[in-house]
Amino acid sequence: MIPSVLPTYNRAPMAFVSGAGSWLTAEDGSKYLDLGAGIAVNALGHAHPALVKVLTEQAGKLWHVSNLYRIPEQERLANLLVEQTFAQTVFFTNSGTEACELAIKMARKYWYHHGRPDRVEIITFEGAFHGRSTGAIAAAGSEKMVKGFGPLMPGFRSLPWGDHDALRSAITDQTCAVLVEPVQGEGGIRVMPDACLKGLRDVCDETGTLMILDEVQCGMGRTGRLFAHEWSGVEPDIMMVAKGIGGGFPLGALLATEAAAAGMVAGSHGSTYGGNPLGCAVGAAVVEMISNDAFLAEVVRKGALFRQGLEGLVAMHPKVFEAVRGQGLILGLKCRSLNTDVVKAGYAQHLLTVAAADNVIRLLPALNIPDADITEALARLDRAASDVANNA
Repeated sequence: MIPSVLPTYNRAPMAFVSGAGSWLTAEDGSKYLDLGAGIAVNALGHAHPALVKVLTEQAGKLWHVSNLYRIPEQERLANLLVEQTFAQTVFFTNSGTEACELAIKMARKYWYHHGRPDRVEIITFEGAFHGRSTGAIAAAGSEKMVKGFGPLMPGFRSLPWGDHDALRSAITDQTCAVLVEPVQGEGGIRVMPDACLKGLRDVCDETGTLMILDEVQCGMGRTGRLFAHEWSGVEPDIMMVAKGIGGGFPLGALLATEAAAAGMVAGSHGSTYGGNPLGCAVGAAVVEMISNDAFLAEVVRKGALFRQGLEGLVAMHPKVFEAVRGQGLILGLKCRSLNTDVVKAGYAQHLLTVAAADNVIRLLPALNIPDADITEALARLDRAASDVANNA
């Protein structure tokens, strides 16, 4: 008999009832050190007092009115994002997948607006993950996500990761945009070098192609800058944001330049829940905290501390680990053993990590994780690796 919850997840055999900072408490009262942060969502940890206060205060005033009316909390968050980024305008969603759908629509509408309705093809890259809607899976194109779901949305072309020659030859007069993650999360914590992002921007400028960045997982302070592309000095035309922007509250956004958004007019897109007062009140508090220079400098420092320890683990467990990947606090361990075995061994040590493609485990802790918790995490990873090696 099918369970009441549709069985589309292979869930771990534990459930949590509360959390504080980087720690979760299970139903049996045991504590787990969380290096997944809800897949990079709980950017400030669990039950951050400032976010609890903001959410509680807003919940006591107004939850939802719809986008039929002005929403001051939404306008405040949009202004913060415009002040801190390349963008001149923002549309709020509930998830990264919804942001992806709008990015596709906006890029195609841009060319329609400029009299080129034939420019609809969007170039993406192998290993990408942009969500699980029909448009997003068509963009990624991997067999795992598209098999069995019938005809895919046309107009996408996937290229090998990091192949500049392939990119240049792939762009034609039918290409409307290039869509890429500066750091692939689901794809195995693969960082696109700054020179590659600069080269991509150059190609887009030469051909008039729009540059869309997916910073759903790698944005919101993960790399030590508010957004990962800032390290390269380039700016996109359109950018997808979600996960950490709500600090745990479901929230996403699409950021764009005025030029890129020129075709989007009243009635061209909408969302009943997107940009609701609850989500935007929390999101504004998150953006204010994470965009602080001192906070981001701490992410860089903590990331370096964590990476140094992980490099030591690779050296200590060469049969289990192969290499460390990532930047800031979006880190990955490329495994020689099966990555899911390492994740399960972590459960036995009351440590939560997240599997990714390319036999990688993801380490996505709260951005404000204390140094002591990093030290404890390394000790638990060490014991987990020893267990995997001993059971091989």
